[in-house]
Amino acid sequence: MKTSKAFAVILSLVFSISALTHVSAAAAKKSGIPEDVQDLPIGAPAPDFNLLGIDGKKHTLADYKKAKFLMIAFISNHCPDSHAAEGRLMKLLADYKSKGLVMVAINPNNPDGLSIDELGYSKYNDGFDDMKKYAKEQGFNFPYLYDGDTQAIAKAYGCLATPHVFIFDAERKLRYKGQLDDSRFADVTTVKTTDAKNAIDAMLAGKPVPVEVTKPHGCSTKWMTKHSMVADKVAKWDSTPVDLELIDAAGVAKLRQNGTKKVRLFNVWSTTCIPCVKEFPELVTTARKFGLRDFEMITISMDDPTDLKKAKAFLEKQGAGLMDKLKPTLKAEGRTTNSYLYSGADMNEMMKVLDPEWPGAMPHTVLVSTDGKVVWRYNGPVDGDELRAKILEHMGAFYVPAAQ
Repeated sequence: MKTSKAFAVILSLVFSISALTHVSAAAAKKSGIPEDVQDLPIGAPAPDFNLLGIDGKKHTLADYKKAKFLMIAFISNHCPDSHAAEGRLMKLLADYKSKGLVMVAINPNNPDGLSIDELGYSKYNDGFDDMKKYAKEQGFNFPYLYDGDTQAIAKAYGCLATPHVFIFDAERKLRYKGQLDDSRFADVTTVKTTDAKNAIDAMLAGKPVPVEVTKPHGCSTKWMTKHSMVADKVAKWDSTPVDLELIDAAGVAKLRQNGTKKVRLFNVWSTTCIPCVKEFPELVTTARKFGLRDFEMITISMDDPTDLKKAKAFLEKQGAGLMDKLKPTLKAEGRTTNSYLYSGADMNEMMKVLDPEWPGAMPHTVLVSTDGKVVWRYNGPVDGDELRAKILEHMGAFYVPAAQ
């Protein structure tokens, strides 16, 4: 009888664990996380790898067998949290290199799993070629390897985000995994807990690591299984209707003053202006790229007011519908759209209030800061990369603490 009860308890536990695994797998599928991502336990051996580095060479775990301590740091080109950690990673390596620390960075992301609005803090995507550019620009002093094609190593280690660090001892047993430290900001004064450093100090002293596991914070790993989610998002953008409203010079002046938390990009265009039409896809790309940030693109058509339907149709064909993040901010301002058609007879009145330095020809583009100052202006068709670089230069590549 006792044996039967014990068996029933065990069977119940098995069913419970099975149910939990099923729920976890279902949740993983919904979020785009592959079901074969591992949860590497403390004490486990370091999974081997054979990955291409930005130096053009293949790197394996055996290449670092002489290291007393090996840190595998999963980082990326696009993530602001990862950007913030990079300087501290390089300092940690510089401080502990003489004590036997070696660091290898791995980019786990597949560009197909990355939506353009997740690139609002970087000039680069997470492809291999952009890794070379980004590493050179940042002055990386460690190997930077690419795992995005198969993501097999990210799965083996259980990389959940960038940054996510794993520290192994001389026998290549995992002693610590999780966050580098507790701050997502670049400012070192915001760091309160240096978990990775604490782990290395404990290992050097021959003591147990005080906290072996912490939760990584940052941008989720961009699994290639997310490509359908990205495609769905693009399809939604492409099919979003455009509300095109008439605006006069006074209305333009009010928008130009800004005073909101948003950086505003103004573009003056017309369906009859060939350079305007040619550059417009770059403007849409720009609006989408910064769609999750405090940014708003405002377009002002100079078409004949009787051609409002024609201008509206052009905007919709270009996929220039309102980004979701803008909707509540526009509502708070008493607005319904960011697409306008100038109703005035005198174009000079609009030029005067939007940008007195505008020579008159179209297209004309003006980047305006939150306080209404012109940050950048350009007359003629813009180069998309230059435009986005100027916006990023002004808005920054990091999360910034809120003013107290």
